[in-house]
Amino acid sequence: MLKRIRHRLDGNTEQGFTLIELLVVIIIIGILLAIAVPSYLGFRDRANNSAAKANLREAVPSAEAFFSDNGTYAGMNAAALVAIDSGVSPTLTVASANGTSYCLTDTVNGKTWSVQGPGPSSSSYKANATCA
Repeated sequence: MLKRIRHRLDGNTEQGFTLIELLVVIIIIGILLAIAVPSYLGFRDRANNSAAKANLREAVPSAEAFFSDNGTYAGMNAAALVAIDSGVSPTLTVASANGTSYCLTDTVNGKTWSVQGPGPSSSSYKANATCA
């Protein structure tokens, strides 16, 4: 027995991983990926939705400033909003604007969010909804 221990400690043996050990490691990695990838995709989707809603929330004060300057929403466009506030998102568009109301949209990663005004509340942000 002492001879076998000394032989192992000398490092003269060439032993590697068995095929079964390698397969177990690959299976464990696969299980971890099966758990992590859907979680990551869900996180990314929530982040994109939050970014689009934040872009819309930031543009609403500019739309209200446009109305206070002009007395109407007619003629409002993205360039006019950027002129009021340079922090307005470049992906923001003015879907419609008439004398008394407006509709702003923002698209982030293929998903479009919209808000109608004046006076939008936090519940008025809609995904993939068309403006009336």
